[in-house]
Parts: sequence; structure tokens; C-alpha cells
Amino acid sequence: MKTKTLKKDKVNIITLGCSKNMVDSEVLSGQLLANDIDVIHENKKLDHNIVVVNTCGFIEKAKEESINTILDQVELKRRGKLDKVFVTGCLSHRYRDDLEKEIPDVDAWFGTMELPLILKQFEADYKSELLGERLLATPQHYAYLKISEGCNRTCSFCAIPLMRGVHISKSIEDLVKEAEGLVKRGVKEIMLIAQELTYYGLDIYKKRMLPELLHRLADIKGLEWIRLHYAYPSKFPLEILDVMKERENICNYLDMPLQHASNNMLKAMKRQITRDEMEELIVAVREKMPGICLRTTLIAGFPGETEDDVDELILFLQKQRFDRVGIFTYSHEEGTSAYELIDDVPAEEKERRAQKIMEVQQEISFELNQEKIEKVFKTIIDKKEAGRYLGRTEFDSVEVDNEVVIHSTKKIPIGEFVNVKIIKAYDYDLEGEIIY
Repeated sequence: MKTKTLKKDKVNIITLGCSKNMVDSEVLSGQLLANDIDVIHENKKLDHNIVVVNTCGFIEKAKEESINTILDQVELKRRGKLDKVFVTGCLSHRYRDDLEKEIPDVDAWFGTMELPLILKQFEADYKSELLGERLLATPQHYAYLKISEGCNRTCSFCAIPLMRGVHISKSIEDLVKEAEGLVKRGVKEIMLIAQELTYYGLDIYKKRMLPELLHRLADIKGLEWIRLHYAYPSKFPLEILDVMKERENICNYLDMPLQHASNNMLKAMKRQITRDEMEELIVAVREKMPGICLRTTLIAGFPGETEDDVDELILFLQKQRFDRVGIFTYSHEEGTSAYELIDDVPAEEKERRAQKIMEVQQEISFELNQEKIEKVFKTIIDKKEAGRYLGRTEFDSVEVDNEVVIHSTKKIPIGEFVNVKIIKAYDYDLEGEIIY
């Protein structure tokens, strides 16, 4: 590729948004490397001359962050610090025509499924034989495994199908091969991700195949933890839990976004489930898997939400006592069916409600963490920071959940598993000592 400089191109990839975007960036990196193009993630040295911004377009805050990042890179180009700025990902896919007019200094815009076209900008070829070959943006000991793309659900608030299309599963053979390759490179924990995990296989195998996939992945030697993210609650296949129970390397952890607990809101959100059905499912999950860690995600301030709806959600949380809860404020997204509703909850009120809900969850989390004191947990060491080690138990995923703070005079290799006795517990984190 010809640029203003005579030195070899170096590409910096900036990834915004979710772990699914991160995987896309890792795949792009792998393809560039295979074409002998120097590439790095989130380069701090600024010794690159080309930038690819992989954007998020999920909610308003994410869109603002993506646009600000693009503008920052364009300014660097204007000042002669960069030769090229390319933009890909969800925001680019969704608003390409408008963005091209508003930010003309970007050299090229790409959608979510246009990897070969990005490579053409570098006079590089897409190498189909590089199945699963990625330049990991994560530490070497864990990685995300995207088992499908897109979503067939019709949740009224969600713009993801507009950006990612319909559900397309990867084959079991390809996923096993990809996971085996990751393990050979030192990965010990794999987090399964998709827009909708439990739908896996319905398109290519004509039945839900997540249990079979889990068995095949659990057979991989050296893969110590398999973690499940983004399981849709409606028609949840309970046989997943049978596999979880049978296979020791599948974490006793389930991320199941419920979004709300008021029947009025669940109906308006088109979640295809009632509060009673959700409660029955939670009981069934906990009966099959005693001690399972349940994580959920909620939305505050959906159109028409009342204080009574919020109170109902809080009562639901107090009754169910989830181990982990994340919350978003509602974002009014054009193209979704909820966009036809009046966005009648002011932004400050959305934030107030989210804060009120999380204060309740903070108390629940503190109480659940107190119960862990004096107990011993298998813990993976993620990093060393400020003279202490930070790790996670099987009940904690990366970035979104608790960390275990470990003080040790002995050196512990990053990515190592150790047994940790919990000696202190806080709202969201634990403190422990290694048991040798």
C-alpha cells in the first residue's frame, strides 16, 4: 500500500464496544500479520502510521465514544501523525452514508462483515485457511470464542440485528479447531460469546446444539475453564446444565440477560417471557446446579416505565439475589420497534433509577461476598498491579465481575491457577491468601 512515508506500514487497531468486536479485531490482526503487515492493538507508542477504528453503535454513549475516537484519529491525520484512518464495526455499518458526509477525512468505511474489503486497502488477500488464527488482544491465558454472528430475536430496544444481521452459527468442527489452536498458544480459559448463545445450531443443524458443542470443547486437553455468556431466557435449553454438571471444566457460571422483571416492561420489550416464567427458570437452574453464579443485565428507563415497575424490579432482585448484575439506561435507537414509542423518561431520571437499582444490588453483592470468607477457591491470576496480584474465581468473568486481590511475597506466573482462601470481602471484590 502506498502512503506518504517510505517506511513499512504499521497498523494500530482501536476496538470499542463488546467482546464480539474484540474478536473481529483479533481476526483482522491475524489476517494482516499473515500478509506480512505489522499490526498492534491499542498502540500507546504512537509509532504506527495507519489506524483502524472498530466502532460500537449499540447505545447512545457507545456511539458518542466511537465518533469522538474517530475524530481524534482524523485530527492526528490532519497534523501529519497518521497516513490513513479506516473505520469499521457496528457504527460504521449502521450510519456509513451519514458518517461519510460528516467526516470526509476518513479514508474508507466498512460494515461488520466486510473483512475482505478492509484487507484490499492493504493490498492483502483474505486467507480462508487461517481459521481461528488471531492476534489476541487479551492476555495470553484467556480468550473469547464467538460461536455465532447476528440475532433472530426481535427485542424492541435492540439495534444489533440491524448491524449484525440474522443468526449464523459457526460449525462445531470449526469452533473446536479454533479452540484447540487457542489452547496450543497458552489459553486456559475460553468465554463463549454470541448475540444469543442458546440459539446456537438451529440454523445449520436444525436443533439447539450448544450442549453438543460444550461436550466437544470440554474434551480439549489443557482447556481448564469454559464460561457461558449471553444466554437468552426464553425457551432456555436446560440440558445445557446437564453438560455443565457433568464436565468439570465448564464453569458453574451463567450470564443470562433478563432486562427487566415487570410484566409490562417485558411485554413492551418483546422479551417473549413473563416474570413468573423467569422465576420458574431461575428455580430450575438453581435446582439443577446448586451454587451456580447467575449474572444478569437490566435496562432502566424504557419508554413507559413507572416507579412501580422499578419497585417491582427491585423486589425481584431482592428475592432472586443474583450474584452479578449490570445495568444500562435505555437508549432510544432508530430502526428498533421501541423507537415508535415516546422516550418519556428523562435522562437524569434514567440515571437515578439505575443508581437506585444498583444500590440494592450492591448490598446483595456485599452480603453474598461475606459468605465467602474463610472459603477456598480455585483462582486464575490475571495480572500484577501496584505490588499485588489480581485474579478471578470460576464465578467471575473478565472485567465485568469481582476480582480477588492477593498479596504474595512469592512470584506467581500470570495465567497460573492457585487456591486462595478469602480473608476479606467488599461490595464487589474479595481479598485472599494463597493456600500452598
